[in-house]
This record gives sequence, C-alpha cells and structure tokens, in this order.
Amino acid sequence: MARLQAQRTGLTVLRELHIRDLGVIEDAVLELVPGLTVLTGETGAGKTMVVSGLGLVLGGRADPDLVRAGCREAIVEASVELDAAHPARRRAAEAGADPEEPELILARTVASSGRSRAHVGGRRAPVGTLTELAEDLVAVHGQADQWRLRRPAQHRALLDAYAGETVAGVATEFADLFTRWREARRQRDELVEGERARLQRLELLGHQVEQIDAVDPRPGEDGELAAEEERLGHAEELATAAELGHRLLSDPDSLDGDDVVGRLARAGEQLARIAEHDRALGELQQRLGEVGVLAADLAGELSGYAADIEVDPARLAAVQERRAELTGLTRRYGEDVAAVLAHRDAAREELAELEGADERVAELDEEVDLLQRRLLEVLEQLTAAREAAAEELSGVVGEELARLGMPGAVVEVVVGPRGEDGGEELPDPGREGGTRRVGPDGGDVVEIRVAANKGTKPRTVSKAASGGELSRIMLALEVAVAGTGRSQVPTFVFDEVDAGVGGRAALDVGARLAALARTSQVIVVTHLAQVAAHADHHLVVRKAHGEQVTSSDVLAVDGEDRLAELSRMMGGGDTAAGLRHARELLERCHAVE
Repeated sequence: MARLQAQRTGLTVLRELHIRDLGVIEDAVLELVPGLTVLTGETGAGKTMVVSGLGLVLGGRADPDLVRAGCREAIVEASVELDAAHPARRRAAEAGADPEEPELILARTVASSGRSRAHVGGRRAPVGTLTELAEDLVAVHGQADQWRLRRPAQHRALLDAYAGETVAGVATEFADLFTRWREARRQRDELVEGERARLQRLELLGHQVEQIDAVDPRPGEDGELAAEEERLGHAEELATAAELGHRLLSDPDSLDGDDVVGRLARAGEQLARIAEHDRALGELQQRLGEVGVLAADLAGELSGYAADIEVDPARLAAVQERRAELTGLTRRYGEDVAAVLAHRDAAREELAELEGADERVAELDEEVDLLQRRLLEVLEQLTAAREAAAEELSGVVGEELARLGMPGAVVEVVVGPRGEDGGEELPDPGREGGTRRVGPDGGDVVEIRVAANKGTKPRTVSKAASGGELSRIMLALEVAVAGTGRSQVPTFVFDEVDAGVGGRAALDVGARLAALARTSQVIVVTHLAQVAAHADHHLVVRKAHGEQVTSSDVLAVDGEDRLAELSRMMGGGDTAAGLRHARELLERCHAVE
C-alpha cells in the first residue's frame, strides 16, 4: 500500500462512479482510490458495463439500448477530485461549476427514447463539454475505444510528452513565432488586398476634411450665430421695447406729467417726514429708497440698450449665410459644430494612417521575412528533437511490449512532414516545391506504427493490431511516458488489456500496470488473477438473479475474500489448494513491486 499512500496528496483522481439502470447494473457505486484498481467478476456480470458507464459520463456516444430493460433512463455520475492547477478546473468553471469546490461532479443521463443530457458541477451542459473535460482527465483504452491511437494529433502529443523539455522549449518558441508570423502576414495581406478600398477611402476622407476646413467652423460658433441672428432679426422691436421701458420709468411725459422714478422719490419724501415715529415705517421708507435707486439705474440701462441696438440688414444676411454653411456641415457630419470638428479630427487621423500604409507594408514585408527565416530555423530544431525522441521512444515501447507478451512486435515512431491538407504554407527556398506546411505545433506529423508479429510490415497502430493488442500497445506507450514523469492525463482505464495472454506474460502485464500506477490512477477490467494480484484496490462485480431482471453489485474485497476471488479466477474455486495458490500469487506480485 506504500504506492497508494504516496499518491493521496496533490493528485487529480476519479473518486467515485455511480451507475444506475445501465445494462445489467441496477444500482452500483464504485469507490475508487489512487494507485491500481482492478475490476473482476464472472462473464456477463457487468464488468464491461462499468467501462461503458464511464465512457458515457466522459462524453461517449449514447446508446439507448444500454438502458436497463423496463427502465426509462440510465444515469451515470462520476466524482473527480481536481488538483487546484489542473486545466479541467478552468473548463468546468466556464461550464458553470463552482471553481472553489474540490470535487467536480460529472453526470450523464440516457433515456430509453434515445435522448441524452449532460451536467457539469450540477449545471446543465452540452455533451461536448464532457468530452473536452475527459481529454484532460481520463484515457479509456478499451477493445473498441482507442481514441488516443486513432487520432494522429495524439501520436504527436504522446511523443512530445515523452520528449519533455527537449521538445517543449523549442515547441513553445515555434508556437510564439508562428502566431506573430501569421498576424504580421495577415496585416500585410489586408493592406495589400485593400489597396483599391484604401484609395477610395483616402479620397473620401480628403474631400470631407477639405469641406470642413473650407468653412472653418469654430467651437460654439453655431450657438453664437443663432443668438445673433435672433437679435438682428428683431432689432427694431427690441429697440422700441427698451425705449418704451425707459420712458415709462423716467420720462414725465409718459405718465401725464409724472414718471415712476419721480413718484418713488415723492413717496419716499412723504414717509421720511413721519418715519421717525415708527421703526417699521422707517424700514419701509428705506426699502422704498432702494427701489427708487434701482428704478433709476434700470431706466438708464434701458436707454443705453435702446441706443446700442443697430438695425443692420447686411450683418443679418451675413449671419444667415454663415449659419447656412454650418448647417450644411452638420447635416453631413454631426448634430452640431462640436460633432463636425470631432469628425474632422478623426478623419485626419485616419488619413495619416492610410497615407502611411505603403510604409507600413514595407515594414510588414520585412517583419514577415525575418519571422519566416527564424521559423524555418526553429522548425528544423523542433523536427530534429522529435526525431531523436521518436527513435528513443520506439526502443522503450518495444522493450515494454516484449514484457507484455508481444516479444515479436516491432514499433516505429515516425516523424514526417505535414500533408497538403493541413496547416499553412511557409516559404522554404531550400525545399523542393518552395514551401512547407506548418501549424502552431510545427510542421511534423507523428505516426506510431506497429508490426504485431515478425515478418510483417509496420502499419499505423490502429490498423495493425487486435483490440487486446491495441490495449497493450497503449499500455506500453503510457508506461514509457509515465516513466519520464510527464503523463498527459491523471487516470487511465484499461478494458481487457490482458486479452490473449496468460502465464508469465500476464504477470508482466500486471507489473507494467502497477508501474504506471506509481504516477497515475489506473483502473483495469481483467479476467486474469496474475493481473488482479498486482492491484492496490480490488473490486468484484457480482451478479444476482432476481425474478425478472438481473442486477449486479460491486464489492471491494480484501483479505480472505480477495484470496477467494483470485482462486476463482485461477479455476481453483473455494478449495484449500486454490486459496494457497492465490496467496502465493499475491505474495509473489507484491514482493516484486
């Protein structure tokens, strides 16, 4: 259990799998732990349904035929304990999960009608989100589900993971250069391809600026002119009103020999004679005096205003003409003079940019050329690093396969150029055809080829082996990468990885699974005791026959119960000899570890 205890901290692991009404499983909960977990049981008990359920909750294809007979839907839930830095935590948060929760709950429901639903962290999510999360969390290697071997990009990802920093550093530099090169090229192409539109825009903006400059509006001029036009248009009425106001206040002839100022003065004199006898009247007399002074001042100002008013038809015409010019601008370029001036300033800035486009194209041409030369240099370094890692990985995987009962297998990890249908064209004068196809991850296509038997030509791994052999090949690859401490996912699931092997080879398969479990969580469906004996955690799927349906239970076994299961798997049954052989096998496996 030392291996198990060593992994309890700082890992992302699958903690629990709950399956209900899926195939023969009525309701089962699998408690999972770090290290190596094996699932065993009699044929037809539902072991494969466990893998199928896990595939569903990881975004696999929903098959309504998997729903248990007589039930409306099947439900699978997985609880994943996420390390704080794991990328799946960010993706789950984007889907609505609580980023502070240490465990992420993934769920999938499949109705007998065929409808499927997915949930991430308790929130409804597209099934595709489960698939995206799965690629960072769990790699399922089953008889019919070798997605990592069937996707060319995964071949390159496995090689890069094995190579580690010798490839990662160069790949990061290449990706950065590629992004800058593509952006510089895009900007240059847009400028060149948009030359006609640029010239048309230059002409339009130039015309607009000329129109505005010809009028030369001042900030606030439109408001000032509107006020002046209003005054000039009513000059006679304004002068007449001011003169009448002056006369009524201070011209005696306007009020039958008396005026307002005179009357206020006489009223003040009357109050002054008697105000000494009452303070209140004295205050009123004082205020009356203030009104008299104010009326006299107002009369004088009205007289001056009337004298200043000038009836000037020529000036009125000039103001009206100027306002018409400003109105022509505001109709085209903004609601007022301020908006027109803002438009002119923006047009001038854009003109400066467009007029400098030729110079910018030259700068971008130089930048693109420099980046292309550097890209080619780094591309060669990246390809060379991958080729060196590929040769090493081929040897390591071949050694692993020999331990896994495939001693005649030949493994080739081939690094070749991208095909014409992938990536973008990078000019390469030193290459036939003058170009190379590249993407953010370089210009290489990696293919893992295998000849499962001597004398056969290596072919792409997904076509060169049976289901069981594919699982062992994948195990060999994963063990090779795990040996570098750079596994791509934290949890691996193998279904029938031991198909077609037995005896010593089966023990080796179990030992390699145990080796992988030193750095990752490994879950294995097996029918061989030699594999199961290496496990840290042993789950047994047992079938019980009811009156109408078949249901399965999943039980963790240890001690004597585990010995009994191992004995059953070896054909010894519940006999003393069988139990003794099981104990010897268990001791032998753990002694090796």
